[in-house]
Parts: sequence; C-alpha cells; structure tokens
Amino acid sequence: MSTAAAAPVRTGAVLADLLPAARHRYAVDTALVVGGAALTGIAAQIAVPVPGSPVPVTGQTFAALLVGTALGARRGFLSLAVYALVGMAGMPWFAGGSSGAGGASFGYVLGMLLAATVVGDIARRGGDRSVLRTAGTMVLGSAIIYAVGVPYLALSTGMSASAAIAAGLVPFLLGDALKAALAMGALPAAWKLIGRRG
Repeated sequence: MSTAAAAPVRTGAVLADLLPAARHRYAVDTALVVGGAALTGIAAQIAVPVPGSPVPVTGQTFAALLVGTALGARRGFLSLAVYALVGMAGMPWFAGGSSGAGGASFGYVLGMLLAATVVGDIARRGGDRSVLRTAGTMVLGSAIIYAVGVPYLALSTGMSASAAIAAGLVPFLLGDALKAALAMGALPAAWKLIGRRG
C-alpha cells in the first residue's frame, strides 16, 4: 500500500501564503509585515547581558528568522526593514529597549534584514518542511546575521577581529543551537498539521 506525502500545499508556498486573503491580499500582507516587525521588536526585549560583551542574548534573532521563513523573502525583507527603520527613527524596540543607528549591536539588525530575506527564499523552496532542512535554514540564517554583525561590532568599537568574535559570536552559539532546535520542531510540525487538514 503506497502512501502519498501529506503536503497538498503547492510548491513555492510559505506558511503565510496559506492564510485566506480573498480580495484583501494587500491588507493581509501589510498586517503580516507590520506584525513581523512588532514580533521582532517584542522578542528583542527578552535580553540577557553577556559579561564582557556589548551585545546581549535576545529573542530578536530567533524572531527575525521565523518571520523570514513564515512570510517569505519579500514580506520578510519588508518586515525587518520596517523594524530597522522604525527603530532607527527612535522607537525603543531594539535589544533592551534601545533605538537609533550606530550602536555596537546595530550590525546584527542589518544582518537580520539580510537573513530574513535569504531564509524566506529558502523556505519558499521547501527549506522549512523537514527537520533537517529547517536546521540548515536556521544555521545559514544565523551565519548571515553574524557575518554582518561581528564585523560591524569590530568597526564600531575598535575591537580586533578575534575580540569581536569572542564577544559577538562565541557566547551566542549555544543559544542559537537551542533556537534552531525550537524551529526544527515548530516549522515542520506546522506543515504537517496543514497537510492533515488539507
């Protein structure tokens, strides 16, 4: 007896594409973009200082990667762009209630903008539909955030490259592994649930 894959959802879809939109697609997309920015801002307030580092552990990166995978590249980019621009304009929703550009951790915000776009594109290709694919998507997204955030940290503080890595990367690896594990459970489970309902 053969079993068909329980994924009636078309290839090229992300989770947000499955919301009923009818004639109000623009309104739905706008709500998703603003909601993603707000979720990232709320998650950024979960901040734990790291001794010896100007960058705290936050829920911000996890939220940004979830926003990208769930909304797709275009909406993920717009959502994180809204988050960055509104924070630069003075909204205190960067890590720990900060705002403005130029702080030591602002490079991570820029990295999240790029990462949300990339993981959104990967998710549209099925990168969030299995545990292993989701793991790879989250690892790549995190690597992009650090690829922008750590050099920015070094430039903005005058740290050496090795000091910036020690202060802006190494202390966060365990937390990132835990966040990836959460995503590895949540995203494929959401697709399976949708498949059963389909």
